Amino acid sequence: MKNIIQLLLLLVFITTACDDNILETTPYGQSTSSQFWRNGEDAVAAANAMYEPLTVEDFYGHAEHTFDIPSDDQFRAGDHGEDQAIESFTFDAGNPQLYYSWRHKYEVISRANAVLINVPEITMDQTLKDRTLGEAYFLRGFMYWRFVVIYGGVPLILEEDVLTNNYNKPRASLEETFAQIESDLMKAADLLPSTHGSDDLGRPNQGAANGLLAKMYLYKEEFDKTITYGQMVLDGPYPLADDFQDNFRVETQNNPEVLFSIQSLQGWQDNTHIIYTTPRPWGGWDFHEPVQDLIEEFEEGDPRLDYTVYKPGDMVDLGGDNGLTEYTADLSSTGYHFRKYSSWNPQGGLNMSHNNPILRTADVLLLVAEAKIRSGQNGDAEINEVRQRAGRELLSNATMEDLIHERRVELAGENQRHQDLIRWDKANIVDIVAIYKKDLGPLKPPRNFERPKHYLFAIPQREIDLSNGVLTQNPEY
Repeated sequence: MKNIIQLLLLLVFITTACDDNILETTPYGQSTSSQFWRNGEDAVAAANAMYEPLTVEDFYGHAEHTFDIPSDDQFRAGDHGEDQAIESFTFDAGNPQLYYSWRHKYEVISRANAVLINVPEITMDQTLKDRTLGEAYFLRGFMYWRFVVIYGGVPLILEEDVLTNNYNKPRASLEETFAQIESDLMKAADLLPSTHGSDDLGRPNQGAANGLLAKMYLYKEEFDKTITYGQMVLDGPYPLADDFQDNFRVETQNNPEVLFSIQSLQGWQDNTHIIYTTPRPWGGWDFHEPVQDLIEEFEEGDPRLDYTVYKPGDMVDLGGDNGLTEYTADLSSTGYHFRKYSSWNPQGGLNMSHNNPILRTADVLLLVAEAKIRSGQNGDAEINEVRQRAGRELLSNATMEDLIHERRVELAGENQRHQDLIRWDKANIVDIVAIYKKDLGPLKPPRNFERPKHYLFAIPQREIDLSNGVLTQNPEY
């Protein structure tokens, strides 16, 4: 993936980032010329440019993770007032965190549309063309997936809209948005290879597309399809890593279990999320602190706890002159930090090549287990595969309570918990109002979750204003 990151700067002249909103995006699909879209190298360069917005601070560098801070896993920490409003459900449509990653999602979509318009006309190696188009379909589907779980239906900007300069579109319905995600991921699964060679690790593969399809179908409660597409991943070359922590070590973070992650490379494309989640005295900004309630969810002796969070008494190798340093409770407001998102260079300082995991085989195993349990089948095999790696006692006739526990401890800090709770509340499996009423201490007092208002976040008011009212707001905001 280093090739992707190192080529990004070469793409500035064709994909200048948009500072405002989708209405002001350059119609890249109309920029075909003798200077670009000429050959396979141009196609790959354009595909590489699709990844660049993902790591920026206002996207997966921080902003996208704020949509999980309402959960009962973490305290927002930091010094951003807009984050406090999101955590406490007191935000309104003017909250800037609602806007930051919105524009970057549409920037990725814009770049994907450019690839889908222009690459089919290029004479090039067919296998490489298929892969390039598959990447574009996957990333566009992934962006609309993030839109739909955060905001619901959104304007669908597709190839024909670029060609006709039609950007100020009304919101698609929830069903239409899901249908577009499904279509894009289906095409991605058909076009992408099952695996990549060492030079291309980090690009999405068939497992990523099928895994995200499985997740989408579970959200739609289409359990048979969740099992079908999830099983395609489980039958593929995507085994669990031998060691849970291999998914979060720079040296092993692109192992086959990691179906898709936001790639980083120190000095080229840094992942600022690891700065946000690191103690200030250790060079971080001290956001997203785990709370005691999450710590207590782990079973005694579960090794995942040790690699999920820093706890008082842990010895951490900070490299350089600092070497082994003890983690103490006073480094954090809650007494803990997430460990999944930090690595250290031997010479000292944060290792900015630390990736940001999005989808893992362990997640897919638990999606399939949930689909089986909720459809009256037995999900023991899938949930026990996850537990076995962690050395946990195997379950018999696992329940949804078991599944909920397992997802919480396996995926803690991976931007899943709040959306899981919303999904389960809609299905009357949990009571999210009661969960968020729980007093988690002075830093995380009881909060008022309002159904159905808070199932979705507010559409950014700035986007509504720029659309001259074509874009409409979610109910009750």
